[in-house]
Amino acid sequence: MDDQNRNLILATALSFLVILVWFVMFPPPPPVDPTVEANGGAIEDGTALTPPTSGASTGTAQPAATDTAGQETAADTPRIGIETPALSGTLSLTGGRLDDLKLTQYRTTIDPEAPIVTLLSPAGTPNAYYALYGWVGLDGLPADQVPGPATEWQVESGGTLTPDAPVTLSWDNGAGLIFRRTFAVDDHFLFTVTQSVDNATGDPVSLFPYGIVAREGEPEQVGFFVLHEGLIQAADGSRTYDGYGNMEDYEAVAAEGGMAERTSVEGNGWIGFTDHYWMTTLVPQPGQPFTAVAKYVPAPGKAYGGIFQADMRLPAISVAPGTTGEVSTYFFAGAKEWEQISGYQDTLGIEDFVESIDWGWFAILTKPIFWALHYLNILIGNMGWAIIGLTLVIKAILFPLAYKSYVAMSRMKALQPEMEKIKERAGDDRQKLQQEMMAMYRKEKVNPASGCLPILVQIPIFFSLYKVIFVTIELRHAPFFGWIKDLSAPDPSSWMNLFGILPYDVGWAPALISIGLFPVLMGVTMWMQQKLNPAPTDPTQAMIFAWLPWVFMFMLGSFASGLVIYWTANNTITFIQQYLIMRSQGVKPDVFG
Repeated sequence: MDDQNRNLILATALSFLVILVWFVMFPPPPPVDPTVEANGGAIEDGTALTPPTSGASTGTAQPAATDTAGQETAADTPRIGIETPALSGTLSLTGGRLDDLKLTQYRTTIDPEAPIVTLLSPAGTPNAYYALYGWVGLDGLPADQVPGPATEWQVESGGTLTPDAPVTLSWDNGAGLIFRRTFAVDDHFLFTVTQSVDNATGDPVSLFPYGIVAREGEPEQVGFFVLHEGLIQAADGSRTYDGYGNMEDYEAVAAEGGMAERTSVEGNGWIGFTDHYWMTTLVPQPGQPFTAVAKYVPAPGKAYGGIFQADMRLPAISVAPGTTGEVSTYFFAGAKEWEQISGYQDTLGIEDFVESIDWGWFAILTKPIFWALHYLNILIGNMGWAIIGLTLVIKAILFPLAYKSYVAMSRMKALQPEMEKIKERAGDDRQKLQQEMMAMYRKEKVNPASGCLPILVQIPIFFSLYKVIFVTIELRHAPFFGWIKDLSAPDPSSWMNLFGILPYDVGWAPALISIGLFPVLMGVTMWMQQKLNPAPTDPTQAMIFAWLPWVFMFMLGSFASGLVIYWTANNTITFIQQYLIMRSQGVKPDVFG
């Protein structure tokens, strides 16, 4: 029985070690923001697919004509400015598309002079990424009589698009139909796009509206398995997450002229693409049925290889003579800020919109952990101190369990001299050693495995916090104090320059080798905590446990500093709790003895 208990402790520690080794062997590369700027040089032609030509849910998707916007630079294309507290860019009159957008509150690095993050780029530029809208005519209405990707729109009203000043574009097809497209934007990242058509033909017309988000080529990605990047979709309570590789492997649908997957949405859903911190999403009005289509369109001969596309296809509308047909949808383009996204979900009724943040399999833990961090940060004003505050909250919640465990470990510590005597009497007779140890445990009513419980509870919390720090934008570039400028990045200090005392840079050295101050503090506090516990009677186990703090120190040196700060604070609080409880039980800890 004693072997089993000791093996349980050893297995717990080694399991944790194996998982951490996995993270070290396959660490996330430095975050890569999709911020390629238009180069202003020669631009290839971009091609996007229009929705089906006969019905909202059925019919044939036909490639549009070569996008004329791809034949000229973004500067040469007629444009309207976009200026909000969170966004800047331009709206192209060619196609009436959103294809030039920067996130003014975010930079690519912590350097205050670093470039602003670029989210959308015009068709044909490197890493082109854009949204476009249009209509498909039914009942024989020719394609050149409805606006598409290459339509040249005119400004009917408005100047620069701002939260207080919408912009309306118009296009007359010369055959009795006048199309209008109105763009409005809020203070953050949500556009409202209203499409309308005036019918002066004398006959009813039927057509259906669509929206498209397209990416030319597979974008640069973080490529770490704990993070989803690619297609994201919600449909009546279910969600779809597909990477770009999966989109390329969609089952071919001959009628689509490419590869596609369709989802009929009854009344609540959205579709788009997500990056590490940014997202574009097409959102119909809540309760509006639509067809969501995800597709990959090969582009032979093009440098980007193919187009990844997400379509929002709304049902056809019939417009009687002398009347106007209209449809309004949303387009989200910006940072995945929890407060804004959850606000859109609550105020606009966008179902499951907050699930666009990658909470992972352990959402039952990651969501409340983030929620606590978010509001602690609002209260304290510093995300690093919020992490320490969260540690205090978690330790307070787990204290009843920890108290029982520490009392049991105190009793084990008190029995250490007796254990040594038994070990001396038994010598090399392991069976006798086990029998006498078990007899002592039964007599003293001590369970050697009781110390595992706090560790087992901490493991899922640790990995959930790792997920939160890695995924949520609120931790990106969040400072603590002093040299910690980004809690989502490793501690930049190093023992190799005496933690900044010596005037030379050691940025060339891997974090695993250079080791920052907080990883060292984490190792020391872990060692101090370990000294409070009874040493294993088996020499091999004792040696392994003695090395664990320093192994963890080196392994966590390359982890996000926010996670290391949490673990350091957790060790420190655990040490204080356990020390005081042991003293209350009459045991004098010999931490430094």
